[in-house]
Amino acid sequence: MLTKFRLFTIMLVALMLVLAPTASAQNEPVIIRWFVGLGTGINPDQIPPQEQIVADFNASHDNIQIEVTFVDTSAAIDTLSILIASGDAPDIVGPVGVEGSNAFAEAWLDLHPLIESTGYDLTQFDEQSIDFYFIEGEGQVGLPYAVFPSFIIYNTALFDEAGLNYPPTEFGAPYVWSDGTEVEWNIETMTELARLLTVDANGYFATEPEFDPNAVEQFGFHGVFHSARGHASLFGAGNVVDEEGNAVIPDHWRDAWNWYYDGMFGETPFMPTEQIASGDAWGNGNTFASGRVAMSTAHLWYISCCLGDQVTEWNIGAVPSYNGTITAKLHADNFRILEATENPEEAFEVLIYLTDERGADLLQVYGGMPARLSEQEAFFETYAQSYPEDIHWNVVTSALSY
Repeated sequence: MLTKFRLFTIMLVALMLVLAPTASAQNEPVIIRWFVGLGTGINPDQIPPQEQIVADFNASHDNIQIEVTFVDTSAAIDTLSILIASGDAPDIVGPVGVEGSNAFAEAWLDLHPLIESTGYDLTQFDEQSIDFYFIEGEGQVGLPYAVFPSFIIYNTALFDEAGLNYPPTEFGAPYVWSDGTEVEWNIETMTELARLLTVDANGYFATEPEFDPNAVEQFGFHGVFHSARGHASLFGAGNVVDEEGNAVIPDHWRDAWNWYYDGMFGETPFMPTEQIASGDAWGNGNTFASGRVAMSTAHLWYISCCLGDQVTEWNIGAVPSYNGTITAKLHADNFRILEATENPEEAFEVLIYLTDERGADLLQVYGGMPARLSEQEAFFETYAQSYPEDIHWNVVTSALSY
C-alpha cells in the first residue's frame, strides 16, 4: 500500500516528466527564419557564402539560430504569400527591393520601437535614405543597406571590331566619333551607334542598304531584365499615376516606348524582340551575356549576378541624356522583418548582424554598393579585385547623382 509521501513523490516525478519537454523547449534557442528570393541572392554562386554567414552566426550564438531558405525568384512571391496566409511566415525577408516589398504592403514590421529600445544609430545614414523607408501609417519598415546604380555596359570587343570609340565614362561628357567629332551623348547618338553595331548574317550593318533585318546575328542594344517602367525611365523619371490617383502616361515615356518599338520592328532594327531575346542563342533573355549584344542598360547587381564568363571584354559607361536630362535609375535592397514574427527582438538582432556586422561580406555577394557613404571606397577596393583592372567604377558612384 502506497504511503501518502510515496504517492506524492510519484505524482511529482510524473508531473516533472510531463513538464520536461516544455522546460527544455524554453531553454532551446529562438529560431529566426530567413527567406531569400524576392530579390538577388539565389544565384548558385551566391548561396554558399550566405550559408557560411548563417553557420558563423549559429556557431557564435546559443540563444538564437538562423534557418535560411532559398526560393527561386519566379516563385518567391507566391511562396511567401502562401507561407504568410498559412501562419507559417518567416521572420526576415531579403534582400528585397521596392517592387518585391510592395507586393507585401502593410506586412512589414515597424522597426522604430526596436531602433529606440536598442539605441541603434541612424546618423550613419543620409537622412533621405532613412526617410525612403518610412511609410505613413506603417512606420519605419526598413533600414538603408544596398544600392545598385545603373549605367551602360558595353562589349569592348564588338566596339573594337567595328572601329568605334566607347561610350563616355563621365556623365554629361560628349561622345567622340572615330574622326574626332564630338557630339552630345544622348539617345539619338546611342541609337546611331547601336545601328552601326547591328550586323546581319552576311556581315552588313543596319545602316547599309543590303542589311537583312530578318537575319540579325548581332544587335547594338538591348536592355536586359527591365520592366516596361524600367525601360521607359531611360528617357526620364515618371509615374503612371498622378497626384489625384488618375492613370497617366508621361509624354517622354510614350517617346521611350515608341523608341523601343522602332528599335525592334522598324526598317533598321537595332535591338532584339522578346521572341528573339528569349532564345538559347541569345542567352534566354540575358542577351548581353550571350556576347551578341554591344550595349545594354544594367544595374550593379547584374555584374555579379548575371554577366557570366562568356563576355570577357567589357566595360561600363555613362547613361545618355534625353531632352537634356540624364536619368540613371536606381535599385535599392534591404532586409525586412515581417510583422507576423513572434520574435521581433531576436529578428532585429539578426537583421543588424546581416546588415552591419556581416553587411560588407554580403554586399560582395550581392554586388551592391553600401548605402553608407563612408563604406563605398572600401567596397570597391574589394569588389574590383574580381574583375578586369580597367573597369570605370567611377561611373557607378557618379550615377547616384542622376
